[in-house]
Amino acid sequence: MRDAALRRGERELWSGLNLDVHAGELIAVLGPSGSGKTTLLRAILGLEPLSSGTIAVSGHDVHGRGNRTIGYIPQARPLPRDTSLRGRDLVTLGVDGHRFGLPFPRRGDRARVDALIDAVGARDFADRPVGELSGGEQQRLRAGQALADDPRLLLCDEPLTSLDLANQQAVIGLIDRHRRDKDAAVLLVTHDINPVLGKVDRILYIANGRFTLGTPSEVLNSRVLTDLYGAHVFVLRAGDRLVVVGAPDAEASHHHHDEDHA
Repeated sequence: MRDAALRRGERELWSGLNLDVHAGELIAVLGPSGSGKTTLLRAILGLEPLSSGTIAVSGHDVHGRGNRTIGYIPQARPLPRDTSLRGRDLVTLGVDGHRFGLPFPRRGDRARVDALIDAVGARDFADRPVGELSGGEQQRLRAGQALADDPRLLLCDEPLTSLDLANQQAVIGLIDRHRRDKDAAVLLVTHDINPVLGKVDRILYIANGRFTLGTPSEVLNSRVLTDLYGAHVFVLRAGDRLVVVGAPDAEASHHHHDEDHA
């Protein structure tokens, strides 16, 4: 991204953003609700036009027609109970969903789907309707769909929301394994840095139309966040977890910390 800016009406979400995401790197995107984190991912996907600046992935400008080198894992929102699509079908969309017309399988499609199902640990529930599956099981299948084309860039939008600790660790493991095995870049939006803190290379923190970029220790400290928010913010370490106190986020539920336990 070069000199990237994006506005919503009269409000500027961010501007002057220069960002290189390198192969094999995991960057976490943090910030309060409404700061433009999801919009950033949509811009990279070509779904949200920039107000100014440019975005390129693997040397090619982004556009709205899709890019098979980019994988996308959305928020872990449960699918309706009456969704009859099987888990296997959800993963298959990642393999042949880009082809128009009737889904005539190509040679090797079934084997590819089976390999993805095994890779995300979904063999035991792949043939059940997705509406009957837990949030964690559905998110594993979404990860399988996103990884179908071995993407060079993986975009993750709050992929751990509403998941219990075990499923959080499972989904994080899938993302991190793809990054290491394929030397892929990962841009991961999250409201809680703690589950991924040990795997993050850099953090992009967006707040109040401003941003800062650096290693976790460079960004997640009281001085930097106080300057970013323009209000006193305290970063505390409680064992192996970080607790941020005082960040004036719009919604407490979107704070990137365990404020309820603070």
